[in-house]
Amino acid sequence: VQLFQLYSDTIKSGKSIDFNTTGFKVFSQFEEDGKLLYIFSVLGMGNKQFVDIGSDDGINSNCANFALNFGWHGLFVDADKTALSVGKHFYAKYPNPWTLKPKFKHVVVTPENINQIISDENFRGEIELLSIDIDSNDYWIWKALHIIAPKVVIIESQVAFGNRKLVVPYSDSTAKNPDKNLYYGASTAALVQLGKEKNYRLIGSNAYGNNLFFVINGIAEKELPEIAFEETLKSTYVTEKSALFEKIKHLPFLEV
Repeated sequence: VQLFQLYSDTIKSGKSIDFNTTGFKVFSQFEEDGKLLYIFSVLGMGNKQFVDIGSDDGINSNCANFALNFGWHGLFVDADKTALSVGKHFYAKYPNPWTLKPKFKHVVVTPENINQIISDENFRGEIELLSIDIDSNDYWIWKALHIIAPKVVIIESQVAFGNRKLVVPYSDSTAKNPDKNLYYGASTAALVQLGKEKNYRLIGSNAYGNNLFFVINGIAEKELPEIAFEETLKSTYVTEKSALFEKIKHLPFLEV
C-alpha cells in the first residue's frame, strides 16, 4: 500500500518511472504483482473488479494482491475443482472473515461459454483487470470475450514461437497434444494483433516475456506508452525457448 502511494505521488509530481523496474512477486507466478501495482497506481483503481480465467486456487494469482490488500472483488475461474476449494477456504479467513469474498467458478471455459459464465456471476461492462492463463486456448478465449471491458489485460504468450505471428488452432482437448510444453497458445505478435483489434496496446511483459500487459487505448497513453512486441523477446529465456521451435514447426498452425 505504501509503494502504491509512492508511485501515485511520483507520477503526480511529473516524474517518470521505468515500468521494467517495478516487478516483484508476492502472490503472482513471477513479478506480475509489482508491475500490475504500478499500472494501477497510474490508472487508479476504479470499480476494483477483476476476472481471473485459469486462476488455479486464486492465491497464486495475478489478482490475489488486489483482492487481499486493496479490497478488490472478482471472479476466479478454473477447471481444477480441488484447487478452487483450497482458494475458497483461504479467502473465507483472509484478509478477515467479514470482507466481501471473491466468487469461484469451476468450469472448463470455451469461446462458446465464456461470456455466459462471466455474465451469470454478475460481471459485465467495465472492470479493472482481466487475467487469462489457461495454457492452451488463451487467444481464442480473449478473442471471444465481449461481456466485460477490462482496462488492463494480462495474458500468457508462447515465446517458443519467436517473432512469428502464429496461433495453435482451437482445440477442446489436449489429449493428443504432441508436445504439451511447446505446442499450445499464441505468439506475442499474434496476441498484439488481437489486442489492436480489440483496442488495446502492449505496454510490457514480465521478465521472461511470456506474460503480456495490455492497456485499453485512450487512457494514460503518456505514462504507459505502447511498445514494440520485439522488446519483450530479448531475454535469455526467450532465446532458449524459441530455439525449440524446430521440434514443432511441422505441426498445424494458423498464421494471423
